[in-house]
Amino acid sequence: MRVLVASHTYIVDLNCEKLRALAALSPDVEVTVVVPRRWRPGGVQNRIIEPQPQHAERFRIVPVANFSENNQGLLCFGLEVVTLLRQFRPHIIQVEQGSKALAYAQLITLNKLLGLKAKNVFFTWWNLPYELKFPVSLLERYTLGQTDGVIVGNQDGADILRQRGYRGAMQVMPQLGVDEQLFQPQPQPELASSLGIRPEDFVIGFVGRFVAEKGLLTLLQAVIQLGDRPWKLLLLGRGPLQETLLDKAEQAGVRDRLIWVESVPHDAVPRYINLMQTLVLPSETTYQFKTMTAVGWKEQFGHVLIEAMACGVPVIGSDSGEIPHVIGTAGLVFPEAQAEALAACLQKLIEQPQLREDLARQGYERAMRQYTNHALAQQQLAFYQSLGR
Repeated sequence: MRVLVASHTYIVDLNCEKLRALAALSPDVEVTVVVPRRWRPGGVQNRIIEPQPQHAERFRIVPVANFSENNQGLLCFGLEVVTLLRQFRPHIIQVEQGSKALAYAQLITLNKLLGLKAKNVFFTWWNLPYELKFPVSLLERYTLGQTDGVIVGNQDGADILRQRGYRGAMQVMPQLGVDEQLFQPQPQPELASSLGIRPEDFVIGFVGRFVAEKGLLTLLQAVIQLGDRPWKLLLLGRGPLQETLLDKAEQAGVRDRLIWVESVPHDAVPRYINLMQTLVLPSETTYQFKTMTAVGWKEQFGHVLIEAMACGVPVIGSDSGEIPHVIGTAGLVFPEAQAEALAACLQKLIEQPQLREDLARQGYERAMRQYTNHALAQQQLAFYQSLGR
């Protein structure tokens, strides 16, 4: 089986591990990854990224000239992608830019014009209802009509596609897995000591952007309600909400309980997660954001949850978006924006060490079973095989 995957996501080499695992599953599987030759992610990475080609046994990354360097929906590829398709002749073409993307329409059309007879597959994270106007509505009607299978990052997204009339094959799974060699249980006594964390402290952790939709104000309200219990709040990340959080912590008299760590390299994140007695993802659905085709945001997956699970750290999450599906029964879930409910979850973990141990074990087992790159590669290959040739 020859698989061609196209997406800007794979300009980051670490994001390719699932696809490398896919190629390693069988000598019959070959994977070619098409990435834009130049991409400007924006945000904190305000620079142009130019990925390098890679070629290993049954796996390669091919940068291709691209139109649009920072808009996923407008991304499409230069003529050299035609030569690549002719030479590789894939059985599966998967574009990970969503159903409304020009790149997906482009590769569907080339698949047809070149007579490749490959199965057309796309990946999407989008998990809120949307309405489309012409010509984008026509574009999606075309792509969905030519789609043989969809991989969706969350259950809400799958439900929305069904509502929009898609009746074909579908698999719900995240785009990226967790590296169990990097994220694993590993005590960090020296790091704890350097941050002023004592053995008796109950460390509540958050990893991510300091923005309102991540629910940090609710988290701060919840820990304040814990009173004199020996807790510390470890916040790893950065963002515009930091000053507000500092001011509110100062007013509540708990500023000395907060430990701030600026964003660190990805391979250092597990060290900080291993300091935590629980990791909290208190995301909150919002309708403040607007794109060309939709309004709003809710948590699409919550990758940090599976990283914490792989480290054997119990997780607590809100019921925003995909979080309850990711956690399952291997953690605690509270209604989003409800500080008292979150405080009750935290209090339960503080007072019940056996529950912490049970959830840590269940979370670890769930991450190893469902969310490693190898586990996701197996799910993806089984899905491809179900589509037939």
